[in-house]
Amino acid sequence: MATGPRYKVAFRRRREYRTDYYARKRLLRSGESRVVVRRSNRNVSVQFVDFDMDGDKIRAAATTKELRKMGWEYSCSSIPAAYLVGFLAGKRALKDGIEYAVLDIGMQNPKHGGVLFAVVKGMSDAGLEVPHSEDVVPSADRIAGKHIDDKIEAVMGGIKQKMEAE
Repeated sequence: MATGPRYKVAFRRRREYRTDYYARKRLLRSGESRVVVRRSNRNVSVQFVDFDMDGDKIRAAATTKELRKMGWEYSCSSIPAAYLVGFLAGKRALKDGIEYAVLDIGMQNPKHGGVLFAVVKGMSDAGLEVPHSEDVVPSADRIAGKHIDDKIEAVMGGIKQKMEAE
């Protein structure tokens, strides 16, 4: 490891590949609400965050763990589950008065037609305006879960009705 007066160690979160401070600075300067989408091997979480000097304020949130309580029996890290959690988060954000938000995926590697963009499609179907290109969104068959199971579409419809009734 280099030493000396000219050597500068990067911030810890940057060294751990957890925060891109340049992208974060640009997002915060916009003054808009951010949609923070994070995924793990088992779950997807969505949070609507506003910047505050005392710390970021979470205004609305949803995770795929909540889908289990609504009757979801399939994987919580799949594209249909991500779409549903995006739809739920979008409905909650609209109730909180958020109509426009900017996507913040952090240091995750985005894939066209992947889980991260299924969340964006769910939020836009809920009525929230999130700037995105239509070519990155998964196809309707993948969102409906036809690549997983034939019965998943009926389950999704039931859960979507429960979300709209909330």
